[in-house]
Amino acid sequence: MTGTDAPAWPQCEHLDMGERCRGRRVGSYTFCLAHLDSAERAAHLASLTPGADLDHRGTPFTQSLLDELLAPLRDPGSRRARVGEASFDEVRFTGDAEFEGIDFGGFCSFASAVFGGGVYVREVHAGGDFRLGAAQVAGDVWLDDTEVGGDAWFYEVRIKGTLRFCVREVGRGAMFKGMTCGDAYFSGVRVCGIASFDGAVIDGEAAFDGAVFEDGADFEKIRITGRACFDGTHFHRGRACFNGADIGGDMPFAEAHFAAEATFDGAAIGGDLSFSGARLEADVGFRRAVFRRTARIGPLVCPGTVDFSDAVFEAAVTLEAAAREVRCRRTRWASTAALRLRYAGVDLSDAVVEFPVTVVGRPRPFVSPEGEVIAEPGLTDDRVRVTSVKGVDAAYLVLADVDLTGCLFVETVHLDQLRLEGRCILSPPPVGLRWIRRRTLAEEHHWRATRYGDGWMPAPPGVETHEPAVLAPVYRQLRKALEDGRNEPGAADFYYGEMEMRRHDATASRGERTLLRMYWALSGYGLRAVRALAWLVLAMTATVLAMMLWGLPQADPDPVSAGTTDGRRVALTTRKPTPVNPEGPYTRRLSTARFEKSVRVVVNSVIFRASGQDLTTTGTYVEMTARLVEPALLGLAILAVRSRVKR
Repeated sequence: MTGTDAPAWPQCEHLDMGERCRGRRVGSYTFCLAHLDSAERAAHLASLTPGADLDHRGTPFTQSLLDELLAPLRDPGSRRARVGEASFDEVRFTGDAEFEGIDFGGFCSFASAVFGGGVYVREVHAGGDFRLGAAQVAGDVWLDDTEVGGDAWFYEVRIKGTLRFCVREVGRGAMFKGMTCGDAYFSGVRVCGIASFDGAVIDGEAAFDGAVFEDGADFEKIRITGRACFDGTHFHRGRACFNGADIGGDMPFAEAHFAAEATFDGAAIGGDLSFSGARLEADVGFRRAVFRRTARIGPLVCPGTVDFSDAVFEAAVTLEAAAREVRCRRTRWASTAALRLRYAGVDLSDAVVEFPVTVVGRPRPFVSPEGEVIAEPGLTDDRVRVTSVKGVDAAYLVLADVDLTGCLFVETVHLDQLRLEGRCILSPPPVGLRWIRRRTLAEEHHWRATRYGDGWMPAPPGVETHEPAVLAPVYRQLRKALEDGRNEPGAADFYYGEMEMRRHDATASRGERTLLRMYWALSGYGLRAVRALAWLVLAMTATVLAMMLWGLPQADPDPVSAGTTDGRRVALTTRKPTPVNPEGPYTRRLSTARFEKSVRVVVNSVIFRASGQDLTTTGTYVEMTARLVEPALLGLAILAVRSRVKR
């Protein structure tokens, strides 16, 4: 209501500079309390008794006039004033206003009042609402040792100084929506209803340490230019909402208690967030939040989900959290970051990594600044699980000591530059003689589950199943990443996976797939030494048998010399007869002597040497074949061993 609007109460007849006073008439008088003459005022005050209602809306007040008004309402013994309902809407206070030792049986309202100085409320009890909505205060507002039985209304109040709302208890809600002030202190206050600070502006620091919000609190779009302290704050039943808040400094929540969800969606935070010793019983959301100069978040212990989706970290940050799930979908790191996590499943889908970001599985519990171990109730999983890095540019991403059994890698950019440190676990194939023990990707499990069923992990709901043609490049890039990290044994498993996907690729040519099948069958793509050695032993055994049965001649041919005599000349010709194929039953050919000769031929063929043994035509071709095949099998076995021990 503006000064030119007619008030809703009987208006004072006093004229000042031709302008009528807006004060409410007192009783049957035509003037307000401030403009009554001394006799009329004394008569009116004498009619007041403790517990009387007061209605002095629009009246100009000074401290002396206020004291004069309250004097007849004070109990002689306790010196406390007893008032029924008090209406001081639109009053004009000159200088400071002090309200001390007053019991209001009903509401006490200063809506739209103007105070030329500060407002100091001490040892006041209001049985109903306490209203300061839309008031303007040139100085501080202090409420000390005060109780409010109803609502506390500070809607759009303008306070140029400090607000110290040290009220012991507010019986219902507290409304500070649209309030502006300097520093604000709410230490130890207890609000039994919901507390709303929506759109409030605090041009300084704010302290809510030890406050209790029984029905939750709404700090949506609040702006605090300095530090906002919530150490020991309790949020019961309702959620704690900081959506769209703008906090210029640190935001400590040490020893705080969140019985319901806490949300910081779209908030802008300029300092650190400490959750040391805080007890959270539900999810925490930082969706679309902007962390301007935040260097540390945590240690944050949450039995639910901590969501940083679409958040932006503008400065180097260390995040310490123990949670069931940590979501970093489309999160942007514009500087270095270290995520030290426990228990959590981490989703990094489509995250933007501009500087090195490390995700580390921490084996030990977090500790408080005092060195005490922080409890982790409701969390049981042993290892940190990275569930997805798809869509991430992995050039600056480091994963250390994490579980990758369910991680999705398809669509990751620069996957060959991903760094895997420490012990990173990948899922093995199902147990059984059919499947080789190796490290496999979750996407391969999803594809094989559609073909083989039991033992392979099917794709979770909403996750696409990819064909081998898509998975082969993923294995290839991961293999290169491990090779660049000098981890040849680890890279060997990814090479095996790559070859498996190429072998099953329906888009590849039949000849290529046939060649790969042979390579797989003979030596497991040059990675299975036992398989290559088994084929080598089998080939050598077959060669020995072939030599004993058909390769060695019936008997070793002796040289034959023939000559002619012509006078004094003698000409001799020495020739060696063609070896005779063995004859007789096969059992007679399997003798010890023939076995020894056959073994000598086969061993020489393995090391790619000629045996020097006279062989039949069949034996000659068998030896040639053995000298080609068996050294290759030996080489594959050596290659497989080397791939497992090379560093």
